[in-house]
Amino acid sequence: MPLKVQPLEEPQMNLTPMIDVVFNLLIFFMVGTRFADLERQFDVQLPQVSAAQPLTGLPDEIIVNVFADGHIIVNREELSREALLTLLAEARGRYSDQSVLVRGDGQANFQQIAEILAICHQAEIKNFSLATQIATE
Repeated sequence: MPLKVQPLEEPQMNLTPMIDVVFNLLIFFMVGTRFADLERQFDVQLPQVSAAQPLTGLPDEIIVNVFADGHIIVNREELSREALLTLLAEARGRYSDQSVLVRGDGQANFQQIAEILAICHQAEIKNFSLATQIATE
């Protein structure tokens, strides 16, 4: 008794979804370039200024090092408390959100650190932080 043998169906890949995606991308890029062309058509005369400052990045934070004996070093220069106040006030005048990092010696009297924080407050610096180190056991 012979069995009916049906030929095996060959697997076929359905390309319809891939073609749909390619057409959608093509339409997206065509419309996007059309908007860019429309925007360039406007003839706008930009204003001219003589005292414009160049665009620059944000200033680095000022690092104030307070040693155990109370002397202060900023940018490798030893400063008095009055000079530090002047420096911070000038920096605050240039950039209103100037940040300051206070690095106090672990053996320093906290009074010295508190004086530096008070100077930051007098210079109207609102963005300041105290540096610490994670203790290893």
